[in-house]
Parts: sequence; C-alpha cells; structure tokens
Amino acid sequence: MADEVILYTNPQSRGRIARWMLEEVGAPYHVEVLDYDGSMKTPAYLKINPMGKVPAIVYRDQVVTEGAAICAYLAEAFPQAELAPRPGERASYYRWLFFAAGPLEAAITDFKTFGLEPDAQKQKMVGYGSYTAALDSLAAWLREHTFVAGERFTAADVYVGSQVNWGLQFGTIEKRTEFIDYAQRVTDRDAYRRAMAKDDALVEPA
Repeated sequence: MADEVILYTNPQSRGRIARWMLEEVGAPYHVEVLDYDGSMKTPAYLKINPMGKVPAIVYRDQVVTEGAAICAYLAEAFPQAELAPRPGERASYYRWLFFAAGPLEAAITDFKTFGLEPDAQKQKMVGYGSYTAALDSLAAWLREHTFVAGERFTAADVYVGSQVNWGLQFGTIEKRTEFIDYAQRVTDRDAYRRAMAKDDALVEPA
C-alpha cells in the first residue's frame, strides 16, 4: 500500500520506540524484522540506512532514521493523532526531545556503559557536563511537569519516556521518584501495551 509505513526494526532494539509511536498515531504499517549480523548489513538495507542500524521507516518514498526524528516526523505526518506540539508547547517539546537524544543518551553511554566520567576540565567540553548533571536537569523538569511539553502527552514523551523507562529497567538511570512516576504515566497507555506485546511476540525464547 502506498500509504503504509514500512518499519525496519528488531524487537531487541530502539525499534520499539518507533513501533510505539506508530501505534500511537494509528498509522497502517508493515514490519520488516532485521537481524544484526545479516539483513541489517545488506546492500539493500544500507541504501536505506548507511549506518546499518534500526529503526528506520519509509513512508511515501521518504526515509527517516533515528528514534527521535521518527517520533517527530510521524507526529507531523499524522496530525489527527494530536501528538505534535501546540504553539505553547514547542519550546519544551523540542528541548527535551533533543536533550534525551543527545546529552542524556551520551551521558548514559559514557558513564554506565563505558565507565567514563569526565573530570572538571573535560566536563566543559562534553555536551552533557556530567551524568549527574544530565539526570538532575531532567528530574527537575519532571518534578514540575506531568509530561515533557507540559500537561499533555506528546510524541516527545514516546522518546523521552522510552529512554527513562529502559534506563530504570536496566539500571542505567537512577531510580528517582521523578523518573519512576513519569515512566508509569507515559507507559499507562493502550498504544504502549499494544506495541510492547507485538515486539515481545517476536523475541525468540532464550
């Protein structure tokens, strides 16, 4: 179908973010499940995403990669879902969407995955400053706001919520009250439950 979104994903990847967003907007979509050492590295897929990573979507001959970009794109492509920011929400929406995709993820990867903590001098050079500073910034915002753009769930919450929820599950984000409460709010949605069930069904038993 010309108006069907094609989702390239793996159930054990950030592709879950894109699946959740597709369920939120109610778009018809077809799933292509790729494996890490095989189909993600084929010439055909590398034409779609030269990084050889998922997720990626193709819609009306347009290719979008990167979880945050996919969330923002789908919110605009399917405005009837009302997940794009309203005028008064745009600043916070874009601020925290890009914060989660940039400084927050970099801080988590460096500190929790690679065990790197920049000293005071190097903190001036890295965008996140320090792991603690990144968490403190997001926690302070969530302490005062129900969702990242204010009091309404938006596409930004799909991405930020995924980062926070995964971080809590895998121990890469501290179990602070602000994060726990926020994760519970954003995942208490039918679209989230549908998306997770569909991806869980694709995971092969260990």
